[in-house]
Amino acid sequence: MGGTKKKSLASMEKQQESADEQKDAAQPKGKKAKEQKAAPQQQKKLAFLPPKMTDAEMVKALAPLKAITVYTASRALGVNASIASNVLRGLESKQMLKRSGGFSGHAVWAVP
Repeated sequence: MGGTKKKSLASMEKQQESADEQKDAAQPKGKKAKEQKAAPQQQKKLAFLPPKMTDAEMVKALAPLKAITVYTASRALGVNASIASNVLRGLESKQMLKRSGGFSGHAVWAVP
């Protein structure tokens, strides 16, 4: 298709250096040091930790779902799929959920 040709590496470097020089000339030296400090990034939510909910709260969050699978549970609880799988198996062992179907490792649970 059409479009502009990709510039060579050397010409891209020259263009970037000239843009940097123009930017440096426009700014006073005192502000440059202050602006280089980056703002702190937002902390990501660690999805590898189990949710800080009681078992009853987890069942309450999962109850409105039509079919409780690993992936629907991970979305509802806001955790990784592997953590959701462990949570569902734990709730099943406590008889708070029952396995109602599924095959080949893709189980479907229901609230009893």
